[in-house]
Amino acid sequence: MTETPRLRVGVEATALLGPRTGVGQMVSHLLRALATHDDLDITAFAVTLRGRRSLVHEVPRNVRARTHHTPARLTRMLWRHTPIPKAELWTGAVDVVHAPNFVAPPARAPVIATVHDLSFVYYPEMSTPDALTFPRYIKLAIDRGAVIHTVSDFVAAEVREHFDVEPERVVRVYSGLVPSTGGDASHGHALAGTERYVITLGTVEPRKNLPNLVRAFDAVAAADPDLVLVVAGPDGWGVEEFDAAVAAARHGNRVRRLGYVEDVDRRDLVAGATTLAYPSIYEGFGHPPLEAMQIGIPVVASNAGALPEVLGDAALLPDPADVDAIAGALQTVLTDDAVRADLVSRGRERVRRFTWEQTANELADVYRRVAGRQPR
Repeated sequence: MTETPRLRVGVEATALLGPRTGVGQMVSHLLRALATHDDLDITAFAVTLRGRRSLVHEVPRNVRARTHHTPARLTRMLWRHTPIPKAELWTGAVDVVHAPNFVAPPARAPVIATVHDLSFVYYPEMSTPDALTFPRYIKLAIDRGAVIHTVSDFVAAEVREHFDVEPERVVRVYSGLVPSTGGDASHGHALAGTERYVITLGTVEPRKNLPNLVRAFDAVAAADPDLVLVVAGPDGWGVEEFDAAVAAARHGNRVRRLGYVEDVDRRDLVAGATTLAYPSIYEGFGHPPLEAMQIGIPVVASNAGALPEVLGDAALLPDPADVDAIAGALQTVLTDDAVRADLVSRGRERVRRFTWEQTANELADVYRRVAGRQPR
């Protein structure tokens, strides 16, 4: 009996280079999980000129790293107008190509394009100029026959509606979560400069709704003089509104910005926090709340986007536009021990649904189906 050849998969991995964004984390963990599949032959490729020597150091040993002497900006400009250069310029012959960061290359092989959210469609005023180009790339991928992968049912429904694409061409596979028993809470306290703090994680940008979080924190801070709000994440754009909210707050001196933090420090900060706040206006998934739940930190998020789908009843979910509601949720979590204990218990149970092994298994089945091979 002839053995079935390994499925050759090309994964676009440019997001692994430079400061590690959420998509970069997703690509890194996905590649590690896919690399454990003996029936897959994985090639990671990066569309970059300056960073082409770095990719080999960012992928698992049994994953090939491929780059080409082609600058990213020129390549993306060509992709907007022509079906060249094809992904195989980087990967060589493959059976399927997975583009996990909105922009899918043309390819001879079937293509799967990941769409993490459609914030740039529904909230263009909160999007960067680069993100505003994504709808055109997504439409091009659909027109070229790509299958769209989304990380939540919420985003899948948005993609089907906005792009009027056949339902069967949109598949939902949840992102995973790296198992963790937590960080060093005492080091988190040292980084935060206090033992009692609310932590929020992510880029400082309008979609994260941080000005309203500052206002909500200010409302509860008077009755809790030891409480601090710690903001861990790099500056994005629209930082001025956040700065103005801090300047206007009575307790703005208790808002501490740490900027970008490395993964180890991030875990320690979460481990030492009293609660995690994530009142985002729009999310396609929402990793930080799950990270907090995994190590027993209660969460106040919002009822927007995919957060209710992903977090379920394991977090308090106020309206992100209602400062009083956010403040009330924070006050409850900070003062009601029974609610805290219940959220911690529900959170630990909730995170069991999201593993990178499960994500890789489901995506591998999608790869096989798209490539014309039956799922296991």
